[in-house]
Amino acid sequence: MIDIDKSSIFGKGRHRECYIHPENKNLCIKITVDKNLSARKEQHEKKYYRHLEKRNISWDMIPRYHGDIITNRGVGSVFDLISDQAGGVSKTLSYYISSNEVTEENYSSLENLLYLLKSYLLEQRIITSMGHRNIVCQRNKSEISRLFVVDNIGNSEYIPICNYINFLAKKKIYRRWKRLEASMLDDYPHNKALQRMLTSSHH
Repeated sequence: MIDIDKSSIFGKGRHRECYIHPENKNLCIKITVDKNLSARKEQHEKKYYRHLEKRNISWDMIPRYHGDIITNRGVGSVFDLISDQAGGVSKTLSYYISSNEVTEENYSSLENLLYLLKSYLLEQRIITSMGHRNIVCQRNKSEISRLFVVDNIGNSEYIPICNYINFLAKKKIYRRWKRLEASMLDDYPHNKALQRMLTSSHH
């Protein structure tokens, strides 16, 4: 059994808490805290990860899933931990779009990386519920160098036909990307740099 110290927590969503793995700083452990989160939803996610592995996708912009372990806080799911070159856990996209100043400072890298993330999801046909809180921005020494979608990977449809038909998968990804852009503008309506970025022809 793995002993998780409460102080190693670095993130908490509606359903799960995220801890740095005590034996490997490159991994994190996600523990479900919302018992109302149906087992079906978690099974969907794990099944979808297996589906992606079978398809031999590129893992450039989503963390790998390494299976489940028993911890002192219950069963945990182990994933790659996305960290900055300086060593800290990478911050979410929400942090970088929460103010006009921070967005301006990172404008060129963010604009390009959002385009690359969208292209990656379409090319690899990865279906995910995108939100600015579950996208993290990995930094090198000087700038943001890559975006990762770190949560809600998968297709929760009862009959996930989009997993197998490319055209339908891409349509769904486009729709969800549009929803992501709308939610960013809704949540940060005073961020002029963000508005400029999302209305540029690059996207």
